[in-house]
Amino acid sequence: MLERLDRSFDGQRRFVANASHELRTPLTLSRAVLEYAAHRDALTPEVRQLTELLLDINLRHERLINGLLLLARTDNEMLDKSPVDLADVVAHTVTHLTPEADKADVRVGGEPSPAPTLGDPVLLERLVQNLVENGIRHNAPPDGWVRVACRTLPGGVVELTVSNSGPVIPRYEIPGLFEPFRRYGTERVDRDRGAGLGLSIVRSVARAHGGDVTAEPRDGGGLLVRVTLPLAPDQAVA
Repeated sequence: MLERLDRSFDGQRRFVANASHELRTPLTLSRAVLEYAAHRDALTPEVRQLTELLLDINLRHERLINGLLLLARTDNEMLDKSPVDLADVVAHTVTHLTPEADKADVRVGGEPSPAPTLGDPVLLERLVQNLVENGIRHNAPPDGWVRVACRTLPGGVVELTVSNSGPVIPRYEIPGLFEPFRRYGTERVDRDRGAGLGLSIVRSVARAHGGDVTAEPRDGGGLLVRVTLPLAPDQAVA
């Protein structure tokens, strides 16, 4: 039994190493090309602005990959944390994903209230973004909607909720939604519907920050996902 476990852990470590190489190399190359282009004197202001934007996006993806690889390597909580207000993350995510929602004929709305916590800003942004993207993809247009809210609760906890209209989901299907490479309605994900990692990443990020995530089906269809995280120190609510 122990030998089988060791082989399993070795396989996971090899996967992480291979994923690190496969994911980092293209981003490193694209960053090098963009940095070279950014230093050319012949760039117009518009092209220079676009290049700087692409560099920023590239950097954020590199940081995200590094963070996810860190989660894959350890079961410990995040050690390097900084102040993050989920209200800012929610507002940014809603603005960022509204064009995608418009294309899908889905309305996205945010109700952010102060919800200060400590954590990795990029990973927490990815957590919120994954939930909203999931709500947009698995919806019921043309009258579909996604609502995002956050608040501070008594007891030293901040709460993020993402609810959406959509197909009816049996309660027994909920646990499987958080398994890697799975989504409701199929054993394995289709290539054109994403990697099937969205909710599993949400759970990993939440737990790495000392929190957790739960989900429940909505009456009439759709899903309600609730993430709880520790309140930032010195922010306690009576």
